[in-house]
Amino acid sequence: MKRAYTNCILLDGTEQMEPVRGKALLTENDKITAIVDAGASLDGYEVIDLHGGYLCPGLINLHVHLAGNGKPSAKPRDNAALVRKILSNGLTRAIAYRLVCNYAKLELLGGVTTVRTVGGIADFDTRCRDDSAAGKVLAPRILAANEGISVPGGHMAGSVAVAAHNNTEALAQLKKASAQKVDLVKLMITGGVLDATEKGTPGEMKMPPEMIKAVCDAAHKQGYTVAAHTESPAGVKAALENGVDSIEHGAKMDEETVRLYKERGAFLCTTISPALPYALFDTAVSGASEKAQYNGKIVFDGVVESAKTALANGIPVGLGNDVGCPYITQYDFWRELCYFHKYCGVSNRFALYTATLRNAQLAGIGDVTGSIAPGKSADFIVTRENPLEDLRALQHLELVVCRGRAVKSPSPKRKKEVDALLDPYLV
Repeated sequence: MKRAYTNCILLDGTEQMEPVRGKALLTENDKITAIVDAGASLDGYEVIDLHGGYLCPGLINLHVHLAGNGKPSAKPRDNAALVRKILSNGLTRAIAYRLVCNYAKLELLGGVTTVRTVGGIADFDTRCRDDSAAGKVLAPRILAANEGISVPGGHMAGSVAVAAHNNTEALAQLKKASAQKVDLVKLMITGGVLDATEKGTPGEMKMPPEMIKAVCDAAHKQGYTVAAHTESPAGVKAALENGVDSIEHGAKMDEETVRLYKERGAFLCTTISPALPYALFDTAVSGASEKAQYNGKIVFDGVVESAKTALANGIPVGLGNDVGCPYITQYDFWRELCYFHKYCGVSNRFALYTATLRNAQLAGIGDVTGSIAPGKSADFIVTRENPLEDLRALQHLELVVCRGRAVKSPSPKRKKEVDALLDPYLV
């Protein structure tokens, strides 16, 4: 398992990365061991010629729901009823778990070598995490939250989150998650685009502040970070005031919110992908109601403005794409980088850095992965074209390597109708 990747152009994933030529990357088993000059002796290594391709760190997706496939749906689905059916017997549970593993594999085939799950079915995410680490399934490294904690009538209650009626039930779910050895905790503090009861009110507060505080305090004592679904200014403030570590999605900020982020030391996980179809597609295509489209535009604008404000004020920003939402497939995380560049005005280099080393640091694994450096995990991808010139190069991969395990010419089966609808928003 000693390999030398030669004839490549290195992009190391750091904020100031520049293409480096004339080097070879050496790995042994699951680790990068050295970066050497092209003329160095490679005795004892399996030599893999990359034919001038660009080698960069594997992408890291900080906001994933492994139970979803991103299939467009003209009508809202009863996800809670579907999950009840899935968990009703051993056969359906086994089939559903296999699907989750297959969806995780699609993330890998799309160039994502680490995912952070923020709401899933039962304990499927931690099981998939452990099976992936053991080499039993082909999947990325997984940081898993399993089921989130919501409230009755709250976001994703009954599907990828448990509805807690009071603090006691919320803490009982935290105890259950801890027994499943989760890596982080997820709260559903506000509603979402489709949860809003009225036009102009997306991100309605659902979880009471005292429940947020109770879970955050208990989770922190156990060493967990807490991520929170929040899509309104009031929700973001309530989350930060009561101990949340990362705001998922976000909303427009004022000076007080900026101060709260900094005092809390929290980061923003920007997710432009899920609101885009509701906000920008014609309703004849998306099937969204006028209310959903209007609210989708509020959330979309809020996510973008939140990211811009965070970047301008030195608040850490990570990237996720809320995969599993309609039109957001498990193999298309690269689109989120394109949107980050287009709508938030960052450079291609900064977008790639954010989706690699910065995301690794924010997830607490910056010493493990996220950049091309000796001692780091052998997690990288190879593209034919330079992603610093055009991020769409990340769609066409020649090689994916995760923990030293190589997948040549990854080619996930694409949904052509989704490509046709989303491609116009890349440039």
